Amino acid sequence: MVGKIERVPLREVWKKEAKDFTTWLFDNLEVLGEELEMDLSPDEKEKSVGSFSADITAEDISGNKVLIENQLEKTDHDHLGKILTYVSNLDAKVAVWVSSNPRPEHQTAIEWLNETGSGVRFYLVKIEAYRIGKSEPAAKFTVVTGPSEKTEIVGDEKKEMAERHRLRYDFWKSLLEKSKQKTKLHSNISPGTANWVGAGSGMRGLGFNYAVTNKFGQAELYIDRGKDSEEENQKIFDQLHSKKDEIEKDFGGKLRWERLDDRRACRISRRFESTGLKDFDQRDKLQSDMIDAMVHLEKALKKHIRALRV
Repeated sequence: MVGKIERVPLREVWKKEAKDFTTWLFDNLEVLGEELEMDLSPDEKEKSVGSFSADITAEDISGNKVLIENQLEKTDHDHLGKILTYVSNLDAKVAVWVSSNPRPEHQTAIEWLNETGSGVRFYLVKIEAYRIGKSEPAAKFTVVTGPSEKTEIVGDEKKEMAERHRLRYDFWKSLLEKSKQKTKLHSNISPGTANWVGAGSGMRGLGFNYAVTNKFGQAELYIDRGKDSEEENQKIFDQLHSKKDEIEKDFGGKLRWERLDDRRACRISRRFESTGLKDFDQRDKLQSDMIDAMVHLEKALKKHIRALRV
């Protein structure tokens, strides 16, 4: 004879969340640990966190602090806030949110947290209870979402992006402060996190930009009048290119003339290669070279921009 599996309402098994369910889970952490594929050792119930208290703290096999927050109802914002508060105050490396009804919005939030690269592993786990015939009810835990190879990759990429943004901001802050001593062109521009900063030339769609990557820095005139402006941009470029010899003489050296026929915009620039954003020991020289190039580029192009027929 084969028995029938019957789902049991959680409140029939554990009438009170804190007194009954938390106590049971604290004494039976191996059941949750099995679903999480972790060896969990109980640490403390109702762990004091200032004027709050975390449901359960535990340790994994490596001695990392594990926070477990329980909810026998639908997930809510209050418990999400508690988890973040407890994780940060307890320096937990693993956070487990147990709920009878995980909402999709909170599943997305946990997935996002795992992609932040914080070093904390977040799990959302569904709790159910079942019995077969007249047997005692048994708890069933199911991981709804948790850390994965994908979220780790995304987290690493976000950390790398954040570091790149910080480096760019610092680079532009330093360069723009120095440039004010030689030209007013970018004096009202604030540092950002993109790989370029720019100022207008006095003509729509023509900007005097600084650009930097890990491989080079440059000063440029960038020509882009917006959507569907390829022909117009190329016409402007061609007019300036017709004065190439005069412009380069006034500039004091050769320039890069990039009509970029496979793209919308065009560019005239002076590039400084073999050094870039991460070459801190050469940063001052690179910035100085870029600023000097910008000063001479604006001077060499100014009258020709005014004379454009567009």
